[in-house]
Amino acid sequence: MKIYTTILLLILSIASQAQNTFKAIVKDYDKHALPGVVVSDKHGHGGATDDSGRVTIANININPDTFYFTFIGYRPDTLIAKLNDEWHEVTLGENGKELEEVVFVSTTRTNERIENAPLKVEVLGKEDLEEENTIRPANIASILGDVSGVQIQQSSATSGNMNVRIQGLNGQYTQILRDGMPLYDGFSGGFGILQIPPLDLRQVELVKGSASTLYGGGAIAGLINLISKKPSYDQEAIFTINATTLQEQDVNAYFARRNKTFGYTLFAGYNHQNAVDVNGDGLSDVPQLSTFTIHPRLFYYPDEKTTLTVGYNGTFEQRYGGDMQVIDGLPDSTHQYFEKDRTQRNTGELIFEHSLPGSMKLTVKGSVSSFNRDVASNTDDIKGNQLNYYSEASLFIPQKENSIVAGINSTGDHFKKLPSSDSLSLNDFQNNVIGAFAQYTLHLPAQTTMEAGLRGDHTDHYGNFILPRLALFHRFNEVWAMRAGVGFGYKIPNPLEVQIIDYPIEDLQPLPSNIKAETSQGYNLEGNFKKDIGNNINLFVNHAFFLTQINSPVIATQAADQSVSFANGDKPVITMGFDTYVKLTIEKLELYLGYTYTDAERKYLDHDQFMPLTPRHRVAFTAVRQIMEKWRVGLEGSFIDAEYRDGDVNTQPYVLASVMIERKLGKKFSIVLNGENLFDYRQTRFEQIYTGSITNPTFKPLWAPIDGRVINLSVRITPFNK
Repeated sequence: MKIYTTILLLILSIASQAQNTFKAIVKDYDKHALPGVVVSDKHGHGGATDDSGRVTIANININPDTFYFTFIGYRPDTLIAKLNDEWHEVTLGENGKELEEVVFVSTTRTNERIENAPLKVEVLGKEDLEEENTIRPANIASILGDVSGVQIQQSSATSGNMNVRIQGLNGQYTQILRDGMPLYDGFSGGFGILQIPPLDLRQVELVKGSASTLYGGGAIAGLINLISKKPSYDQEAIFTINATTLQEQDVNAYFARRNKTFGYTLFAGYNHQNAVDVNGDGLSDVPQLSTFTIHPRLFYYPDEKTTLTVGYNGTFEQRYGGDMQVIDGLPDSTHQYFEKDRTQRNTGELIFEHSLPGSMKLTVKGSVSSFNRDVASNTDDIKGNQLNYYSEASLFIPQKENSIVAGINSTGDHFKKLPSSDSLSLNDFQNNVIGAFAQYTLHLPAQTTMEAGLRGDHTDHYGNFILPRLALFHRFNEVWAMRAGVGFGYKIPNPLEVQIIDYPIEDLQPLPSNIKAETSQGYNLEGNFKKDIGNNINLFVNHAFFLTQINSPVIATQAADQSVSFANGDKPVITMGFDTYVKLTIEKLELYLGYTYTDAERKYLDHDQFMPLTPRHRVAFTAVRQIMEKWRVGLEGSFIDAEYRDGDVNTQPYVLASVMIERKLGKKFSIVLNGENLFDYRQTRFEQIYTGSITNPTFKPLWAPIDGRVINLSVRITPFNK
């Protein structure tokens, strides 16, 4: 309670000392608003434009003053303005180069330019998500897997469930956020990233490595922050229709608009997939699927300093996989195996943002999510509910060139098994955490920025945790820069966390009474090289070393009777390696090459300490070419090295390749033809993925695709484009 009072007094005690306010609207030559433009004066006052292109800078002592406008991809501008209540309109012109980086991100919670921030954030921006919307409109799993250091692994051959692994660690150590609020953990983590369509997102922000100060202890391997779209003053509508050779059809729609007082966004999408047996073994390699998603948000702007956002997100899905004869309605004494998942995810959200004197910003937000899952099979029918909640109040305080972010939050998850789930060994359980955090960003001489953070959490079952973090950024010159950092984290044990293998929920046993929370230390060191070569060539190189140690790791062990129990390891899990990527832009040609080396080991084992299903070497390549404004061609490839397996031979190294061709028909229509896994590489070409009989199959862990080559054709319609 003391920390609540302290923060409240801090907000109330900082009085306004300046008399002048600068207000501006920044647009391009087509009169489209430009979000993320950095605006500052020579005395350190500054901010960034919002989604409507507007920025307000308060407490300025000089009138008139000089303001500088910078936005990568556009020519910088300067304005000498007399300060009053009027809005100043500023127009920025493109500098002829492609946009290299997104300047303004949400994950850092500061106005720091992304290329100068001590916390490294990689961004999949608007163009990436628009392209993904026409290639894989149902979810974002594919686009996340294109990022170096990120591995998307399918954990179930029957349901198709997947999890996100960063820097060699298992999926439970990756924290997934939506607009800075945690999502998809424990029981509700099932099918998480498979239920997020890209059309509903403005951008995706990734942090590799420890990031626990601002977002909680669970961000041990890293975090993925999904940023929702916001409305602009222009009416927006996007429709996407898609069909694939794997008998999948998608229809998605997005609408948005705002005026001075109110705004809205609305996403609605439907995805249907027939069950497909690609390799002809009688079992589905792609489940039958039907998903409906709706996400309306209402925005209220009572004044130019305040925004209130209220939203609802609903996802309703059925998945049906297993024996194709059972799926077709023809079971017999031999053909009985199936798994049917019915899920309902209902989430409510509220975000309040208010600008205070001195360019301070107060944010209060919260979410409540209810997730119901009914898992029916030929042997069991399990029903469960998980209720998640999150609330937070934070304050951003700029101090000339430095800044402070401080806040408090609480989070919790409550699992409850529902009636007719007698075969479930797990009992109802809950975890609740309350915490406080602070982060100070200090600009030192010689183009150096230091960031120090501290988080303190109290858990209701596992005690207290203090999580310090220190990061440093130094720019040697316009070409060379470096980062270094160390951070601490922890993870509360949860028997329903996603694993490399999707264990049947009825086989999971309760946690033992003496189990401990996992703790971690993460280290990173990296160098950047950025060079403009002439007017039309830009090169960016990033080389990063990483090391993460997880102490007292929670280990899942499956016994001969198939029961899965949990215990702490007496020695740590250690993953280390390096991640290198190169971006090269040559006029209308964009090239990306990424390489990741990972050495992950389970030190608690006496032998075979390797982390299973973790490639030591991974390479990703992308090339995109714009041709005469009407055509866009993309080529994508990846090499995945051999992986170790427990109790089995090593896997085969393999190559995946994809190609995309887009044809724009004016400004309102485009057609995309895309081919994934062109070489039709499948794990089932090398081995049978299950043991036992088709009546009661036991599946091997998946290390390669099983759905094979996929061709899709999509149409994108934007009726209000000018």
